[in-house]
Amino acid sequence: MNLSNLLVVLVEPSNLQRSIIRKHLASFEITEVEECACGQQAIDFMCNEVPDIVISSMHLPDMTGTDIVSNMRSDERLSETTFLLISSETHYRFLEPVRQAGAIGILPKPFTAKELGRVLHSTLDYIGDHETEVTDEEFENLSVLIVDDSKVSRTYFKNILKNLGVKNLVEAEDGAQAYEIFQQQNFDLVVTDYNMPNVDGKELLELIRQDAQQPSVPVMMVTSEQNQASLAAIESSGVSALVKKPLTYDVIKRIIIELVFGDI
Repeated sequence: MNLSNLLVVLVEPSNLQRSIIRKHLASFEITEVEECACGQQAIDFMCNEVPDIVISSMHLPDMTGTDIVSNMRSDERLSETTFLLISSETHYRFLEPVRQAGAIGILPKPFTAKELGRVLHSTLDYIGDHETEVTDEEFENLSVLIVDDSKVSRTYFKNILKNLGVKNLVEAEDGAQAYEIFQQQNFDLVVTDYNMPNVDGKELLELIRQDAQQPSVPVMMVTSEQNQASLAAIESSGVSALVKKPLTYDVIKRIIIELVFGDI
């Protein structure tokens, strides 16, 4: 598959903005675009056809971009469809659910063709790995613990890891549950959120680094935290990789390969 084969659902109430985005997509030879002026129109279209990527504005006449991606993640057919938000919105209340749902990117208005191209190619990588069913023996043998209080986020990471060929996946809803599991089973990689109830990601990391059996297991921590002091504290606790949401598929894949196999 190449970019010209992508089916795009474009959700944008402004005729001008739709035209601008269509022009950017055309520069990548993407012509199969379903234009929607509201969220319900997009949802109705996706009831009959599954797109490769949904590109949406945040504020729509009938709902928000957050509502669209939430609807997609609750539909098994659309749970793996990539979602890109294009918005000037900066409020945490709107953006955090989109990040948690595993958006492949959040682009500001205006954005550059290079920024859009990066997201589109990441979508292509995601679909390519999924369609070719990667079954590399090293990935098959990888054992991963996924820790996040958001079921949507856990599902997003599970889908990515499954597309890489990983079969041994264990989930935990918070750091406390994760450490109980960690003490009973060996893992090659821990992927954890930072903000969680009971035991957060930093506390879990500290427990892992003090563990007698697996103190050096790679820990990839995912966060939308902006406070520099908090981020510095995480780094000093021995995290293997600290990455910010939203994450693109190709970035996650590269980091995992680097952490586990040492192949940059």
